[in-house]
Amino acid sequence: MKTRIKNATLILPTGRMRADLLIDGEKIASIDPAIQSTSDQTVDASGLFLIPGVVDDQVHFREPGLTHKEDLACASRACAKGGVTTFLEMPNTKPATITRELLEQKLAIAASRSIVNYGFYMGATASSNGASNIAELSAAQRTPGIKIFIGSSTGDLLVDGQDDLERIFAETSLPITAHCEDETTVRENARRYAGISDVAVHSKIRDHAAAIRATRRALDLAHRHHHRFHVLHVSTGAEIALFADHRNLITAEVCPHHLFFSVDDYARLGTRIQMNPSIKTREDNQQLWRGLLEGKIQVIATDHAPHTLLEKAAPYPQSPSGLPAVENLLALMLNQVALGHCTLEQVVSWMCDAPARVWDMLGKGRIEVGYDADLVLVDLERTATIRDAEQLTKCGWSPWDGVTLQGWPVRTWVMGREVFRDGVVDGSQPGREVQFDHALGGYWGTR
Repeated sequence: MKTRIKNATLILPTGRMRADLLIDGEKIASIDPAIQSTSDQTVDASGLFLIPGVVDDQVHFREPGLTHKEDLACASRACAKGGVTTFLEMPNTKPATITRELLEQKLAIAASRSIVNYGFYMGATASSNGASNIAELSAAQRTPGIKIFIGSSTGDLLVDGQDDLERIFAETSLPITAHCEDETTVRENARRYAGISDVAVHSKIRDHAAAIRATRRALDLAHRHHHRFHVLHVSTGAEIALFADHRNLITAEVCPHHLFFSVDDYARLGTRIQMNPSIKTREDNQQLWRGLLEGKIQVIATDHAPHTLLEKAAPYPQSPSGLPAVENLLALMLNQVALGHCTLEQVVSWMCDAPARVWDMLGKGRIEVGYDADLVLVDLERTATIRDAEQLTKCGWSPWDGVTLQGWPVRTWVMGREVFRDGVVDGSQPGREVQFDHALGGYWGTR
């Protein structure tokens, strides 16, 4: 099947270009303003922008074990609607992805249920919980890397003992990423604020110090062991200075809730914005934006972590942390383009190219001949309002309910197959397992 997309403005690694693009099967076959080859289908994209498919490198799609909140079928449809063509899913499912056998089981589920491309992290375990899974982590191949919960969150994968952390960084070779909140600090704060049911106290329990201490600890391990490390969901402005000395090892990401929400929003949104790490201040919002614009933070990801509204309505601290974002992330950032806060090229760098480079993905993140035909047409003039009732994610709500945005994805292709068009998702064909080549060296390597 050959598809010609004509008259689009393409966002290429070298900049924007008004051109036609030819998809042949699963690949980008040609980029040329005057394509003469025949095609089976022609798409007139006049007035629209063609960008690479978004790569969301941090999601929690809850399958197996918690599928009343989310599952791979619903979540991947939400991805297609939102212009996300590839996701990397975290290991804290039930059971947790801590062995190669469990990893292969997840890959098999995704092969039959996900309509976009997929990959799954391996989770590290602590020796205090039985036995460390160092051997499994060392032998794993079909994975982007290792996830460590240095601070506790959803699930039971906490690893905060120094000996365990030293072993993981010293004895494994896969890239490592971590949830960085200092467990001792969080527990001390929880005792201090015990009995308070106002969800705003969540940001005092999981405070700036908890994030900063854990990030500093993880970076020390990465530097001493010369091990590639990716800082997940940076929530404080103060952390940015810690990984400025990247030594060609360190990359970092920020999530939309830490860019767009602050502690001032608890009064309006309550537990809908209860997250780990917690929402911080408006000053942190501004500093995180500055870190993105200055290149100190390379990636934007969602940390899509859905719970049902009934679960979220429980009184704090019984209410769970997490919110859905995967189907609205791209629109949220396109709206920032419309507001003049960033460029479309920067959005493509943060959400397509950079995550593909960080995790050594083959054929992802760029519009380039020979790359996979994971593509999204966006209309920078289209205006629409996010509504809970229209969400495809299984939990059926968004913290941005009622927010009107300018700039939306209108068509999505995964490996050359159109999976979303004019509000309709085609879930008839599965996505593909992402291929990784860690010899590429990550974001600071050559590509």
